[in-house]
Amino acid sequence: MKKKLSVLLAMSVICVAVLAGCGKSEGPKTINDTKKEETKGSGKLAEKQEMTFILNNEPDTIDPNVTSNSFAVPFLVNCFEGLVTYNEEGEIEPGNAEEWKSNEDLTVWTFQLRDGLKWSDGSALTAKDYVYSALRVLTPETTGQYVNMISDYVVNAQEYYDGKVSAEEVGIKAVNDTTLEFTLKAPCPYFVDLVSMWVYFPVQEATIAANGDKWVTKAESYVGNGPFKITEMKTGESMTLEKNENYWGADDVTLEKLTYRYILDTSTSLTAYEGGEVDGVRTVPSSDIARMKAEDTGFKTAPSYGTVYYNFNCSVAPYDNVLVRKALNLAVDRKELINNVAQVDGTPAYSFMAPGYVVDGKDVTEGRSDFDLSETADVEAAKAALAEAGYPNGEGFPVVKLSYYSDDNVKKIAEAIKEMWETNLGIKVEVSSAEWAVFYDAVQSGNYEVAAMGWSADYVNPMSFLPLLYTNDVTNNAFYSNPEYDALVDQIKVEKDSAKFANLVLQADELVSADYPVLGLYYKSNTYLLKDYIEGVYMTSSANIYFKNAKVMEH
Repeated sequence: MKKKLSVLLAMSVICVAVLAGCGKSEGPKTINDTKKEETKGSGKLAEKQEMTFILNNEPDTIDPNVTSNSFAVPFLVNCFEGLVTYNEEGEIEPGNAEEWKSNEDLTVWTFQLRDGLKWSDGSALTAKDYVYSALRVLTPETTGQYVNMISDYVVNAQEYYDGKVSAEEVGIKAVNDTTLEFTLKAPCPYFVDLVSMWVYFPVQEATIAANGDKWVTKAESYVGNGPFKITEMKTGESMTLEKNENYWGADDVTLEKLTYRYILDTSTSLTAYEGGEVDGVRTVPSSDIARMKAEDTGFKTAPSYGTVYYNFNCSVAPYDNVLVRKALNLAVDRKELINNVAQVDGTPAYSFMAPGYVVDGKDVTEGRSDFDLSETADVEAAKAALAEAGYPNGEGFPVVKLSYYSDDNVKKIAEAIKEMWETNLGIKVEVSSAEWAVFYDAVQSGNYEVAAMGWSADYVNPMSFLPLLYTNDVTNNAFYSNPEYDALVDQIKVEKDSAKFANLVLQADELVSADYPVLGLYYKSNTYLLKDYIEGVYMTSSANIYFKNAKVMEH
């Protein structure tokens, strides 16, 4: 944390206290490998600083103001940079802002931008660009999927979205070209964590004015401010990124060219990796994880602050019945899913909120209930809950429509859950799949019954999870509602005391998880493949993968 602390020492003491989210707290660390290895080569840089990395899913869009899709991350965090970013230890560090401070009650946050910031086209980037971008998110036509990350916090942001106030009345101001000020509705101890999210990234007004929403579809109009810029787009095939010479930290970027290849089939991508065609792969086929680990072939693991789960659409029958949701939870053998189906290094999940956020040396989820769930299926209890709900032995229960997005591993899990529910509960299950964009559109619109989901926290704080079940929140795709839970979350948002914060988080988690609004499956690590001659690539616990420190060594 030396770099972060050296910046903060010049500022008020209160800033030091809140940067980790809420008092003395820390999130999961970022580790490139389960065991740090020395590079198996000469220790010298290769003459050609170029690499190819396989992505196994295409994003819905690569517009940081619009998407909430994790498949866009490899583009967003490498072609753009926000006020703050993450280092290799998973800690917040200065990005476009070299320092920041807050007032005493944590309602006004001021960020000092670096001098001479530029866009990838060489034009000047100023605090006004951050204001423009935030207002763009707050424009309904933008369809920003993370709009609530701004509208819930900034003064008059929601009112601007609703067309009730002018832009000048929104609490985001460019004091001058290098000073940006946010005025918040209420104290927010974790606001610096929040602005690390890409919805707060700047986008260039000129390129959007000239190209509309098509600016993300052409390399020449995809103007960013990160360590890399896109120089070639081949739809459905590949994307070529090259070093952005106008990035403020360009002198520290060694990699000259990064090619993302799309290979949706994970077995095919593994064959390309093992055959030496590519240098890395984002997704490791689950059936090959044990072998890749044993063979020491560049298998990488990074701690994940995230959960794999299924959403129930709590707004439609019979999933609006807590006993039905409980029965479906009880009927799943999580141990079987982890060890034999998904074949991942995971632990059973009984709640949607992952462990990993620590306050005063104690995980905030420590000591929480198991909500009558266990790692194996409790068939008798599941049948009893379903009978109590009015469906003895599954009689009269409608056919469950279980949907998932196209992915080999996700398909295996969906088919296994179908078999468990049919065998253990005597009900019928129909399984269907669709490409991510189509699938997620249906989930967001509530056009589903049970849907495969997952969540990797976008910033390391429980508040990245809690809104997922908050009434009418844009991320609440389970359409769950509980006023008592909402009230607790409202308290958590503004709580400055770290111990009280932790206690409230546990209360909220206990309350909502006892309602079974989701089917928790497992908490897992992030895994990927990378040749041992590539150094400096790192992944955070939010599954953000960074190439700005990457180096290709002789081999």
